[in-house]
Amino acid sequence: MQAYVLTRYGDASAMEFQDVPEPTADDGQVLIRVQAAGLNPIDFKVREGRMKMLTRLDLPLVAGSELSGVVEAVGAGVTRFAAGDRVFARVDKTKLGAYAPYAVLDEALVAKMPESLDFTDAAGLPLAGLTALQALRDVVGVAKGDKVFISGGAGGVGTLAIQLAVWMGAEVATTASPRGEELVRSLGAETVINYHEQKFKDLLSDYDGAFDLTGGQDLPDSFDILKRGATTASIAGIPDPATGREMGAGPVVTAALKAAGARIRHRARKKGVNYRFLFMHPSGPDLAVLAGLVDEGRLKTVTDRVFPFVQIPEAFTYLEQGHAKGKVVVQL
Repeated sequence: MQAYVLTRYGDASAMEFQDVPEPTADDGQVLIRVQAAGLNPIDFKVREGRMKMLTRLDLPLVAGSELSGVVEAVGAGVTRFAAGDRVFARVDKTKLGAYAPYAVLDEALVAKMPESLDFTDAAGLPLAGLTALQALRDVVGVAKGDKVFISGGAGGVGTLAIQLAVWMGAEVATTASPRGEELVRSLGAETVINYHEQKFKDLLSDYDGAFDLTGGQDLPDSFDILKRGATTASIAGIPDPATGREMGAGPVVTAALKAAGARIRHRARKKGVNYRFLFMHPSGPDLAVLAGLVDEGRLKTVTDRVFPFVQIPEAFTYLEQGHAKGKVVVQL
């Protein structure tokens, strides 16, 4: 079968179409006929080698982090799925494999798709949805009545994070361009700051938590708007030592992360707040939560563009330009 393969670490030429063997399901695994797959910034960060300290890959391997499709077959011991089920998943971080006609995943990583979505919309939900859910629920600890700031609300993670924070009972402020303002307001953001003209730290104060999706100066600026003891979760900053330990990093890598992030952690401590980097974990049960929210009408996906699979290089070029409002997806 023709798959899009990560051959080495490097620029866009490091991923290419190649013939690879069709996988089969072993015990506890699900073989999925892939219908669509999502593209994410983490995919080109992995390609560039920026995640090597935390995740070692055995290259070459089929690239791709999330998918939707139909169960083709199941291995021995699989009880939650059967051939013909419509499913979606965030794949194993060390194995990848979404950019191919067939993919094999452990049963625990898979969930049934929301009944109300088609394959293209469902394919863009797993990675961004799990990231938003785990950051807000597990790291920031959003509670009813909280005020939460989310930077870059019009992107793939931001559009879902806004809705999940609202579902959790929070009042949401976000940054967006004028082109993205209508979108983020429609998703539930009450305060929208045009980042071209204003700095959010000059307008916001006494927030109960922040979710940083943009990095750069936005990360330390988020500390300025928080109440003492509150937390900023980030997917765009520097991984912290705790993240390294959670990922099974050895003492050398953990020490390197401690040194690299010392300045940003010091700035957080000076403000009396907490900083945590989030490296989300694949989870079938969490995907089931997201699917339920979609079918209840509490969470909607935002798909920016859909490309045919043969145009996945062009899809990555578009994604890396950084202007997508919502998710970029390829259809197989």
